[in-house]
Amino acid sequence: MTDLNDPTAINPSVLTPVHPDIERYLTTLAGSTDTPVLVEMEELARQQNFPIVGRLVGLFLKVLAKSIGAKRIFEFGSGYGYSAYWFAEAVGPDGRVICSDGDPNNLSKAEHFLSQAGLWDRVDFRTGFAQTVFQATEGEFDICYNDVDKGDYPEVWRLARERIRPGGLYIADNVLWHGRVAAENPVDIVPGWTDAIREHNRLIFNDPEFDASINPTRDGVVVARRK
Repeated sequence: MTDLNDPTAINPSVLTPVHPDIERYLTTLAGSTDTPVLVEMEELARQQNFPIVGRLVGLFLKVLAKSIGAKRIFEFGSGYGYSAYWFAEAVGPDGRVICSDGDPNNLSKAEHFLSQAGLWDRVDFRTGFAQTVFQATEGEFDICYNDVDKGDYPEVWRLARERIRPGGLYIADNVLWHGRVAAENPVDIVPGWTDAIREHNRLIFNDPEFDASINPTRDGVVVARRK
């Protein structure tokens, strides 16, 4: 049975956007961000082969959020709160990160980790289908962050784009999908996921209301700013 948490289970990386030695060097620079909670969360991901954005992308998310003064963030797909850790640090004590995840076990794990980090009071963690949670949540957001099942990426973009404030950001992880988006005949772990990510990326870059760029670190992070 294919492990859907491991995007390289069938088809190992066909392209490596950033040389592993470069990423290792960048990781050494991020050593100052070590905390017991982060180390524990990263070790759990390693042990359980659980997909997290990792230290370099986490730092990137924090910098992006702080650079626009983000105070209200919605996460489509939060896992056990790794990306929320970085966003919660960025929004400050008067900010809010609304998390969504379909697995109730991830709620208890997120509360455990983020409480240890002193960040739980900045988080509103809701269990359920991310798109449904989003539609039931009112208002605009400074950032909408997307890390759900890859086949749903175009739908999430269409839902989120109208509710990002001017100057706000849409961010999505895994937009290079371990090089599959650039491969001529990629092998998908789920049929249609690579095509869905390609469509998602085209929609963003062709949208006249947004300026977009992709950071190729790890598995590619798209950042689109609403004009």
